[in-house]
Amino acid sequence: MAGLTPHGLRLGSLVVPTPVVLAPMAGITNAAFRRLCAEQGAGLYVCEMITSRGLVEGDETTKRMLVFDERETVRSVQLYGTDPRYVGKATEILCTEYGVRHIDLNFGCPVPKVTRKGGGGALPWKRGLLAEILEHAVAAAAPHDVPVTMKTRIGLDEDHVTFLDAGRIAQESGCAAIGLHGRTVIQAYSGDADWDAIGELVESVDIPVLGNGDIWEAGDALRMVEHTGCAGVIVGRGCLGRPWLFRDLAAAFSSGGTGELTLPDLGEVRTMMRRHAELLCEHMGEERGCKEFRKHVSWYLKGFRAGGQLRHQLALIDTLAMLDLLLAELDPSEPFPVSELAAPRGRQGAPRKRVVLPDGWLDDADGAGLYLREDANEVTGG
Repeated sequence: MAGLTPHGLRLGSLVVPTPVVLAPMAGITNAAFRRLCAEQGAGLYVCEMITSRGLVEGDETTKRMLVFDERETVRSVQLYGTDPRYVGKATEILCTEYGVRHIDLNFGCPVPKVTRKGGGGALPWKRGLLAEILEHAVAAAAPHDVPVTMKTRIGLDEDHVTFLDAGRIAQESGCAAIGLHGRTVIQAYSGDADWDAIGELVESVDIPVLGNGDIWEAGDALRMVEHTGCAGVIVGRGCLGRPWLFRDLAAAFSSGGTGELTLPDLGEVRTMMRRHAELLCEHMGEERGCKEFRKHVSWYLKGFRAGGQLRHQLALIDTLAMLDLLLAELDPSEPFPVSELAAPRGRQGAPRKRVVLPDGWLDDADGAGLYLREDANEVTGG
């Protein structure tokens, strides 16, 4: 039985106890953050996206991103590529050398530096090329019993919709599931996600569909499943500064939404901040770990009364000792700001004026064999 089961989400031979997937986010979903989220609840936690060419050619930046926590028993990686041959070779490397048990392919990134090369959210327009890439990845992963999934968007814009074709191709190519972000490439992260499109994809394919977009609270995930019939959800920006969202999601799915939401006070948030910084330092060393933690401060403290000077000092920490001194200034009894519930987090911005594409990209939707060069150390968001 594929998809949502009484025992969670099934992706080929892999069963995820709670049907929740952490979306890969560049500079965010490193080993420390994945460990932190996993400590809160069950789910599938995907590594930062890496490039297939970078992995095949032994790029050092790419290899540094492929770090896993010692307690990370299910290693999951999102792979980016525009050349089927590189994607196939990279898939083989991930399976044989890194012990990866799940591979997701990125066909949803809206970043111009990616789409101008025909990658990310631009690639599904080329149906033949999409099929080639998926077939190479599935063929390379099959001997290792590693499921391959893909993530995409509704289309380039309202006039160039691709998600139904992408779903059909994913199913025919042997993918274990397809994730759909309910926005177009031109929307980027603006506006509201179209959950109706997710439901339409569910009706059109037999493989599991994972819904993505506007899941800010655990209740949103349940509503998405009810509204669309999707087999599980992908959570991205909603967990920024809120790793306990995975605790709420696990409780919501296990209880069917009947359990009470437990909001953390600032004392609990303070403890979470310290744990996050500690894990970053364990994986990266104290100096780099503290620098990496700085970006998370504003997300953790969003809506709380922490003053501007304290926030500024927290954004400059370079040791755990300094962090401890500053965290001690926070009032542990301050309740969670309910005004922040269901509020968008992270990047939003405005719709793009146009989708940047290679010359002539829209001329032939059935194109295959057009392999645009991808940078070996290119890092993007999904």
